[in-house]
Amino acid sequence: MLPVVVVHGGAGHIPKERSETSTSGVCSAAQAGYAVLRGGGSSMDAVVEAVTQLENNPSFNAGCGSVLNVKGDVEMDAIVMEGRTLGSGAVSAVRNIANPVQLARLVMDKTSHACLTAEGAGLFARSVGVPEVPQESLITEYARMRWRKNLVPDANPVECQMGKMGTVGAVAVDSEGNVACATSTGGILNKMEGRVGDTPFIGCGGYADNQAGAVSTTGHGEAIMKVTLARLILFHMEQGQSAEAASDLGLAHMKSRVGGLGGVVTVDPQGHWAARFSSLQMAWAAAQTDTLHHGLYAGEHFTRSIDDPH
Repeated sequence: MLPVVVVHGGAGHIPKERSETSTSGVCSAAQAGYAVLRGGGSSMDAVVEAVTQLENNPSFNAGCGSVLNVKGDVEMDAIVMEGRTLGSGAVSAVRNIANPVQLARLVMDKTSHACLTAEGAGLFARSVGVPEVPQESLITEYARMRWRKNLVPDANPVECQMGKMGTVGAVAVDSEGNVACATSTGGILNKMEGRVGDTPFIGCGGYADNQAGAVSTTGHGEAIMKVTLARLILFHMEQGQSAEAASDLGLAHMKSRVGGLGGVVTVDPQGHWAARFSSLQMAWAAAQTDTLHHGLYAGEHFTRSIDDPH
């Protein structure tokens, strides 16, 4: 069963012309994360590698390709967490960083804090030698177009956000049975300056504990925060539910309690995994025992050899 890595490319409705790039993007990210695990890397190494790939792919709302805030700027959030010691690191509202997930890991590894925000995160990045990139390098034409569309008075950015693609994330279990999660996002479209969603908060955007499993979430951040979705799912797993059943219970509670839609990838320490969502679509992929699994719509599950370049 071990090792295993599962990734998501965000919950919502993915326009037809972008569904193929979303699917190939999550498949490549899962393959990259799995290659780390096959090479003896840790689950933390694997999730950071997978999410870095997604941040570098302009098809996703993280890193390059992030949505813009109301002023037309990029503000990104990310988290990592490992299940052996519950070590965690996060950044929020960072601007000139190509890979916020790598900065989140450095917060975990090199500080005594769990989260750094905005200018403070930028100062820390400089102090540990993370290069700053011009904001323009993170902004795609697609993101600009959607930003302009949503400046009109009656636009609904939450609906439009769910109408495209969201946050990216990954969970993994390595051959030692250690679990980890990583999540990264550009947030919601045309958000207020300084708005931070669920992603960088422990128990909301992700959670990892070797005693239960690991979860990475995507969807409407404010709804996810209200129900602490990642931790809620692991609570159900602690009560004996499977990764899939616990994921469905958490998502159903969020929908009934606060009307929120979203999706999750979940693993338990034995390597059982799930990719579940209450939105119309969620691009996901998983790699386990040299097989690549992937899907986009509810009930969809394709498989092929991990080494098939496709």
